[in-house]
Amino acid sequence: MNFYLIDDDKNIRNILKIIITKQKLGTVCGNAGNAQDALEDISVLHPDIVIVDLLMPDTDGITLVGQMRPLLPDTAFIMLSQVTSKDMVASAYEAGIEFFIQKPVNSIEVESVIRRIKENLSMRRTMSRIQNIFLEDNAPRQPAPVASSASVSTYTSSPALSNILQRLGIIGVLGSKDIITVAEYMIANHEHLDDTTLHELCSRFSDSPKSMEQRIRRAAAAGLVNLAHLGIEDYSNEIFTEYSNTLYNFEQVRKEMDFIRGKSDKHGNVKIKNFLNALTAHCK
Repeated sequence: MNFYLIDDDKNIRNILKIIITKQKLGTVCGNAGNAQDALEDISVLHPDIVIVDLLMPDTDGITLVGQMRPLLPDTAFIMLSQVTSKDMVASAYEAGIEFFIQKPVNSIEVESVIRRIKENLSMRRTMSRIQNIFLEDNAPRQPAPVASSASVSTYTSSPALSNILQRLGIIGVLGSKDIITVAEYMIANHEHLDDTTLHELCSRFSDSPKSMEQRIRRAAAAGLVNLAHLGIEDYSNEIFTEYSNTLYNFEQVRKEMDFIRGKSDKHGNVKIKNFLNALTAHCK
């Protein structure tokens, strides 16, 4: 992984470079003390991960991330800040950052965050390659056989899958078993919901696919609600930061948080295709 560091404090940039190099997290391909230099560099260097300070003299980090994201659609952004305002943190997540690191910089926290971001970035890129393979494969396909109840029962429950649902607080919710059934089938058969529909998948396991689909949607929505509660309590909660921008869309999580706070009369929505695709990617 190639890193690019942006902070008007040269000492912070040096500390980050030492941590990244010493812990063998990747290579620092460049750094800048202001937004203008950073924008000129990144168009050439195309770093995998950008670490950017929130408060800088010329342009704030949130604005800068908004300018860089169209140029670096496959890059992950980490933000540094002494600011603890929840609204400011929320604005940063909405701009497209993956994680917040509070100043003063702590080497253990920096290493932990970077390793998590590297894992998520690798997962997304793997999913993208899989999607491209499917898109490039124009050969006609035989229709997938309908799974009988006997074949479904032979699936072994994925510990990683169960662990994620448990962390979301929905492992015992009606519909969680349906999620596991569908997700494990997708993993085993290299299925992707860009190639089929949830209704078609459910029809392979149930005589009432519509009911099964509704249970899955309700369980996923319950996970969104639980995640929103975690975010209200603590924006830096590990579960919240890991899943609010992967399994779910952060903007929709924020809407659910506003609903819980009474600031809005609209719930957040779950894009079920994205949820299931990301869920299976996590397990892979």
